[in-house]
Amino acid sequence: MFETLTYAPPVKRSVLIAGHQTSISLEPLFWSALEIAARDSALPVNALVAEIDEARLQVADPPNLTSAIRQWLFGRALGG
Repeated sequence: MFETLTYAPPVKRSVLIAGHQTSISLEPLFWSALEIAARDSALPVNALVAEIDEARLQVADPPNLTSAIRQWLFGRALGG
């Protein structure tokens, strides 16, 4: 179902990664996409963020976590 895009500023939330709290600021659209991806993977959001974090740290010049999440979500939307 198509929903109308609503532009909104980032919302800061805390997530737990490997036993450490960190804050992530994402626009509501990205939070929704992340929650859907976590549900589709049968994972809590924290666990999916931890997987994305682990993968981003494997590249030579890793982006910050927020950027990695946005890129991961966009790649998922493109079917990758």
